[in-house]
Parts: sequence; structure tokens; C-alpha cells
Amino acid sequence: MLARLARIAELDRAGVEPRELVVELRALLDEATVWSRTEGGAAAERAVDDLRSSLRAAHDMIDG
Repeated sequence: MLARLARIAELDRAGVEPRELVVELRALLDEATVWSRTEGGAAAERAVDDLRSSLRAAHDMIDG
């Protein structure tokens, strides 16, 4: 997940299209979901839920 976060930050700094960032964010959500199930705990579940909400908001902003 840390490598994915670094890639997202790098792409953001490079000024890629928002849709490209959403693709990476979706991949991060998938990785975070697996992590949450493996590590367990309420904090992990909240983190994934927060990420999912943020991704929805980003998608809504892009698609209008």
C-alpha cells in the first residue's frame, strides 16, 4: 500500500488527469480492503470506509 501511495503522490505531482488518479485510488482501495481483512480491527475497517467515501467523492467531482 505504501508503494501505491507513493505512486499516487508522484502522479499527482506530475499533473496527470484525474481519471488516472482514480484508477490508482481504486487499486489502493482494493489493497486496503485486503489489508483490512488480514489485519482486522475497527480502525482498519474505518480507514477502508474513509478511503471508499473519498474515492466516491473524487469520482463524483470528476464525472460531475
